Amino acid sequence: MKLKTKIHFLSTLMMLILLILSNLGIYFTFDRTQHKTEYSQLLGSAKELTVALNKMTDEEEAEIILRAYVPPNGALRVVGEEGKDILSVQSMEGFDKKFPIPKKDEQYTLVPFNGYEALSIAIPTIWPTEEVVQLEVTQVLTDLKANLKLLRVVMIGITLFAMIPIVISSMTLGRIVTQPIEKLIHAMTASRKSGTFQQIAVPEQGKDELAQMGQTFNELMIQLEQNYRKQEKFVSDASHELKTPITVIDSYARLLERRGMDKPELTEEALTAIRNETKRMKEMIEQMLDLARNNEPASYVFEETDLRILVDDAARMITSAYGRAVHVKGPDQLKLSTDGTHLKQLLIILLDNARKYSEQNIDVEVELLNQYVAVRIRDYGKGIPEKDIPFLFDRFYRVGEDRNRKTGGTGLGLAIANEISIGLGTKLDIESEEGKGTVVTIWLQKKPDSQ
Repeated sequence: MKLKTKIHFLSTLMMLILLILSNLGIYFTFDRTQHKTEYSQLLGSAKELTVALNKMTDEEEAEIILRAYVPPNGALRVVGEEGKDILSVQSMEGFDKKFPIPKKDEQYTLVPFNGYEALSIAIPTIWPTEEVVQLEVTQVLTDLKANLKLLRVVMIGITLFAMIPIVISSMTLGRIVTQPIEKLIHAMTASRKSGTFQQIAVPEQGKDELAQMGQTFNELMIQLEQNYRKQEKFVSDASHELKTPITVIDSYARLLERRGMDKPELTEEALTAIRNETKRMKEMIEQMLDLARNNEPASYVFEETDLRILVDDAARMITSAYGRAVHVKGPDQLKLSTDGTHLKQLLIILLDNARKYSEQNIDVEVELLNQYVAVRIRDYGKGIPEKDIPFLFDRFYRVGEDRNRKTGGTGLGLAIANEISIGLGTKLDIESEEGKGTVVTIWLQKKPDSQ
């Protein structure tokens, strides 16, 4: 069963059940109220009769009074102390039998009589002979049955008439709910068949859950398309970058096969080139794996860390490995909540970049600014052209092909740094001027109570 049919069926059924229950409640409430009304009227008439009887001294006059007060479609009966009928008056045939009278804890009795209900009450009074008797009054509720029948007809008619807008509204509701879902299904089916990322039309001002669902779907399609394009470009760039060292290795391997045995100097040149290209390929693969790992949010563990210790450790590693002086300036101790392992990796990537593209010393400055900590890594190299700065974090992007070949760069270092900074919740800023050097700033958020 389709969702639209389910909504239509269930909403209609629910409204029908509610109508029936409300009608039953009204019907039985009306029935009980009418019985109370009939009882009150009959009791009032009986009390008037007892007042009149109390004034009578002659039984014949009492009988005349009884006939005057006999209810329409009913009967009056006067019963003595021993249960003997003293007088009985009736306004319709069939009242010869004695109707049950209410008990002490009952106000009235209802018994069936010729397809109707007969309501009986009993009250004590004084007979003209000064004997205490019981006055029993019975009335057949013919009007009540007619009223209830009319009420049933009216309620059935109202229910049938009300079902028309209910059915229409349930169909409309089903269409409103399922239309966006049908659009989603159509868009997903078309995307699956065509291999594209199709979106659906969504009202710009829509604020309900269905509009939000459509907007979220469109945002998902946009993100999927962007990720697909990035992945496609990454695979293309990776293939291109790996193709060069593989081609070099293959060329030198063929050269060794042809002439390597006769020329030792050629063998040494070929092996050196093969080793260099193999190393470069290995570094590139490791960096690509780092990119994949750094895209996983679960790999980040935040805890209180001393930033100065991380900066000093990273600077010491660069100095030990490459013999380059790194000057660190800033507070001796500065604690904040971060992932120390990834932050140290980020510092090493940026310091290594500064080392590759400058021959002079590298300066690192740690500065506290309100609730942020700025870590500035400054080199005094060639600098970066302004037109290249917006693309530095793109994978495999290189400012200068010849410069990267000399330094062994793969174009992945800053892309990895950017991914790490996103995972850490930090921001990277790059300022550079050709001929004067480059400054890379890491903006870290400090805890309010950090010192």
